[in-house]
Amino acid sequence: MQKNILQFRQGDVLITAVSSIPKNAKKLALEDGRIVLAHGEVTGHAHAIADVEHVRMLEVDNGIRYLDASMDAFLRHEEHGEIVIPAGRYRVTRQREYSPEAIRNVAD
Repeated sequence: MQKNILQFRQGDVLITAVSSIPKNAKKLALEDGRIVLAHGEVTGHAHAIADVEHVRMLEVDNGIRYLDASMDAFLRHEEHGEIVIPAGRYRVTRQREYSPEAIRNVAD
């Protein structure tokens, strides 16, 4: 039997539920008073969460990022619909694409 995996996608950002966050993950600093998951290279807009009281973003040494939300969070971007992320723990992945020149982040 396959378990349901809770996932959310907004543009080039994929958010996947995890059972735990590594103990060595360190809290990341805020940007302009909000949690920024990714910046858009094309428009300069950002995938961001404004609720910094109940949500924190962490990162481990290898660059993998996580969200820890004690309450539902609202992920916003100027060109995408708002997404409600239920309280929980998540891994944040920047989507990548292949081109003959190189593997690169998806431009949003």
